[in-house]
Amino acid sequence: MSSKISVFRHRDNFLKYRYLLGELVKKNVKLQYRNSVLGMFWTFLQPLLTMIVLSIVFSNIFGRGSEEVVNYPVYLLSGRLLHEFFTQSTKRGMRAVRTNASIIKKVYVPKYIYPLSSVLSTFVTFIISLVVLAVVIIFFNIIGKDPVAISWNIFFAVIPIIILFFMSLGIGMILCTLDVFFKDVENFYDVFTLLLFYLTPIVYTVDRLGFAPGSWQETILKINPMYGILEMFRAAVLHSTEFFAFFDINQLWYTMGFTAVMLVVGFAFFYKCQDRFILHI
Repeated sequence: MSSKISVFRHRDNFLKYRYLLGELVKKNVKLQYRNSVLGMFWTFLQPLLTMIVLSIVFSNIFGRGSEEVVNYPVYLLSGRLLHEFFTQSTKRGMRAVRTNASIIKKVYVPKYIYPLSSVLSTFVTFIISLVVLAVVIIFFNIIGKDPVAISWNIFFAVIPIIILFFMSLGIGMILCTLDVFFKDVENFYDVFTLLLFYLTPIVYTVDRLGFAPGSWQETILKINPMYGILEMFRAAVLHSTEFFAFFDINQLWYTMGFTAVMLVVGFAFFYKCQDRFILHI
C-alpha cells in the first residue's frame, strides 16, 4: 500500500513541475545555438554535411555489395542521427546537475528534472533533424538513383526511437549521478563514445567485416544495444516494403530489456544519491 502511495506522490510531484520542465527544455534548445549565426539551421546542416563527407570517404568501401544497403547515404545518415542523439543526450544529461548547481543551491526543484530536461531538449532537436533524413530519401527517389521504396511500415521506426530515448534517459541518469562525485567520468565517457562509434555499424555493415556467423567478434558487435536499435530503425526506413523480412523480434526484446534495466538502475541510483549532491557541487 505504501509503495502505491509513493508512486502517486511521485506522479503528483512530476505534474506539479511539468511547466518548469517545459521551460527548461525550451531554454536548453535555445542555448544550444546561442551566438550561432545560422542558429537552428545547424540542426539540418550538420547531419547533412556529415553524411556527405562520410559518404565520399566510405561509399566505395562499404556502400556496395550488401542487401542491407539499399542506399548508402540514407543508411549512413540514419545511423549517424541515432548515434548522435544518444551521444549528445547522455553527455548533456551527465552534466545537468553540475551545470545547474547555482539553481539547485538556491531553489528546491526535484533534481531529476535537470537530466530529464537535458535529454528531452536533445530529443527535440533530434526529431527536427529527422526532416533531413526525409529530404534525402525524397531527393534520391526523385533523381532515381538508389531509390528507397516506402510503405506504411516506415512508421514502425517510432519503436526504436522510443526505446533509444528511454535508454538514453536511464544511462544519462547514471552518468549524471557519477559525474557529481567523480568529474573524471566526463573524460572517460568521451573515450567510450568514440569507441562506441566504431563498435556500432554506422558507416559499415557487419557482413562486410568478414566475421564468421556466430563468431565471438560478431557476438560482441551484436551485444551492443545500439546495434539492435539501428537495425530496427533501418528495417523500417530502408526496407519498409519488406519490413517483416528484415525486422528481428529478438533485437526488440533485447533492447527493451536492456532499456528497462537502465531506467530502473538509473532512477534508483539517482534517487539514492541525490541528497548528497549538494555537498559536491
